[in-house]
Amino acid sequence: MIPEAREVHLSRKDRKVLEACCRSPVTLQRDLKRARIVLLAADGRSTRSIAKEVGVQPRIVSLWRYRYADHGLEGLQDKPRPGKQPIYTKTTDKRILKLLDKPPPQGFARWTGPLLAEALGDVDVQYVWRFLRSHKIDLVARKSWCESNDPNFTAKAADVVGLYVAPPAKAIVLCVDEKPSIQALERAQGYLKLPNGRALTGQSHDYKRHGTTTLFAALEVATGKIIATHSKRRRRVEFLDFMNSVTATFPNRKLHVILDNLNTHKKNEDWLKAHPNVQFHFTPTSASWLNQVEVWFSILQGQSLSGTSFTSLKQLQEHIDAYVNAYNDRAEPFVWTKKKVRQRRFKGRRITQL
Repeated sequence: MIPEAREVHLSRKDRKVLEACCRSPVTLQRDLKRARIVLLAADGRSTRSIAKEVGVQPRIVSLWRYRYADHGLEGLQDKPRPGKQPIYTKTTDKRILKLLDKPPPQGFARWTGPLLAEALGDVDVQYVWRFLRSHKIDLVARKSWCESNDPNFTAKAADVVGLYVAPPAKAIVLCVDEKPSIQALERAQGYLKLPNGRALTGQSHDYKRHGTTTLFAALEVATGKIIATHSKRRRRVEFLDFMNSVTATFPNRKLHVILDNLNTHKKNEDWLKAHPNVQFHFTPTSASWLNQVEVWFSILQGQSLSGTSFTSLKQLQEHIDAYVNAYNDRAEPFVWTKKKVRQRRFKGRRITQL
């Protein structure tokens, strides 16, 4: 039996809202039907005719007529429905985070999902993993940094960064450093065919050494191009020989050279007096990452040296030289950016920032 139709009176404001809801292409079907029911009821239509036109049961029409008549537009919203209480709550999440702040169990290097679940006692390991993923917490990944305790860190860093951001006019800014003891390793390489048909490329763990080389490199900040040479050793004399070749590449030009605090880079006053156009700038202690040539060494390692095999030292040197030539053909300057560093204090020390 259909209950007696409830009379519906619409205000102008409510009518505009409901009509806009009907016109909107993003309105949910359930909300669209409720809006049409109320609009048709306000026009004096019967419950059965409304049900036929909207495509619902008459009892549904009666429900929304009563809900709107009693509560207005708010009555067209779904009421909270009782459901199953969640097993894990925000209190559980706080317990996981609190546990992560504590050291792992004795004998373990870091927390894992099963260790966290075991320590909590009443939390399933699958929920632990879901929680870690939702908060983007990676228990395996590690970040490393070198904290500088140089009392003049700010001044030295500002000097180096200033050369990157606003280099002196009509001057060349160079980043110079060495990559020592690059090994010429001969490894057995080839393809390994697996039972499932896949073929993997790889190399054996055994190798034969054919000597080492030290690579001296200078990165021109404005162009990103590299000047490089090889040496057997890493002494002051080899460093100054390399600097002589660098100054010969840029004759009659003012050179600003960024170096780290290696002992062979310092106490070269006699050489600097003989080359008045050259000025050395040193990165702060334990902050050689400010030297852009270190970025290029990382690129060299990843793109040219990792996973390669050499039968002689000469072959290694020629391989590096070929990479330098190819790199210079497409070289671009590095873009200096600064990201905000967040780090908690530890052992009473903190990172000094610009």
